[in-house]
Amino acid sequence: MNSLASQEKVFQYRGDLSETALPEMLNAIDRFGVGGVIEAEREGVSKRVHVSGRCVVHASSSDINDSLGSYLLRSGQLSSEDYSATMKEREAGKRRYGVILVEAGLLSPGEVARAIRKQVEAIVWSLFYWQDGRVSFKIGDPGGGGIRLPMRHVILQGIQRAPNAKALVARLGQRSTVFAPTDDTEGIIDAGLDSEQFDLLRLVDGSRSLYEICTAGPFSAAENAKLMYAFQVLQLIRRPALEENEPQESKSEPETSSVKIRLKTPGGRFSG
Repeated sequence: MNSLASQEKVFQYRGDLSETALPEMLNAIDRFGVGGVIEAEREGVSKRVHVSGRCVVHASSSDINDSLGSYLLRSGQLSSEDYSATMKEREAGKRRYGVILVEAGLLSPGEVARAIRKQVEAIVWSLFYWQDGRVSFKIGDPGGGGIRLPMRHVILQGIQRAPNAKALVARLGQRSTVFAPTDDTEGIIDAGLDSEQFDLLRLVDGSRSLYEICTAGPFSAAENAKLMYAFQVLQLIRRPALEENEPQESKSEPETSSVKIRLKTPGGRFSG
């Protein structure tokens, strides 16, 4: 993959959220470790997530409710009067909104930087609420960005925020399904598991059922189940009963995702 990363590539991946869950798409993209822009479209709204070095570095949205000004208004950092005045000034010129806020004395540079990070996070988390829509990934220069959110951490946190636990749990199997740990310590660190999340992961021992783990875990059964799905997507757990019955050549394939990304170069094609 590293040898291909230096060549010019033509993007060849699109997916539908009604068929493949967003976390599985993001995990497939992350495995390649290449930079680019993920674009999601639904009901006339377009949201973009910029990825570089296996991290989210920026996000944008065509929805006015996702704008920095709207975020500051919702969070109480701007009054409705200041919001209206600064938005009018922004529409009248081409200056960045953060510059307007600082020059108006409404926020300090540090407050603007922290607000931009929170706004970007909010855009990313909002995508985990989408149950349908088109998603594409275009490889290339993702553009500038002042934040770095590790993709594995984004997947974990996004799944925790997803409202539809039932749909996610259905992708895990039956309540009697048994999981075993993959003992991927580096993957656990990259995902940024906190102590309680790690406690749940340690319940996975190759003998406890999904039901037993979700009822014994540190959170509610629904929240534990969502985390178990996150562990499966991130390949921190596996289903050994399935592996024993699968052909040898299929065992290396991820269990959760049928996402295929094809990178086409002038000299050939790489398919993953």
